[in-house]
Amino acid sequence: MHDGQAWIGPGAQTTYEALLEETEALLAPETDWLANLANTAAVLFHTLPDLNWAGFYLHKQGELVLGPFQGKVACVRIPWGRGVCGTAAREKRTQVVRDVHLFPGHIACDEASRSEIVVPIIQGGKVWGVLDLDSPYEGRFSGLDQDYLEKLVEVLHKYIDWRIACGTT
Repeated sequence: MHDGQAWIGPGAQTTYEALLEETEALLAPETDWLANLANTAAVLFHTLPDLNWAGFYLHKQGELVLGPFQGKVACVRIPWGRGVCGTAAREKRTQVVRDVHLFPGHIACDEASRSEIVVPIIQGGKVWGVLDLDSPYEGRFSGLDQDYLEKLVEVLHKYIDWRIACGTT
């Protein structure tokens, strides 16, 4: 897969189906948002191939602030509308970036990252944050990743009170 090919096919779909089931099983008995996001980041990072970062940024006071993640040290604050994460939040739509070095305004937290997918976390019309995955391989992410990661965010809505997670209560 390291030749610029996205991770697709029956094996990928089966892996994602199992990941959704495992995540739901992990989250269902727990009510703490931090524990649930931390476990979700760990499941993503250790289940999906060819990632070098998986985690969350939460919308706090007009910017995206680092949340639970797996991978190297990351940027702590991302301005709304900047980089792939800020763009996904501002536009309220998933960003699939084949080569981050070609993305205008890309914020390089880890120089090894080549491709990225960012799914906005939207509930009740409000953007509460983003789910961010990076890969050291160009072209790693596909429409299949987008479909399943958007489903994963829907699972999170059942178990996370975003008002508490983002400090707005």
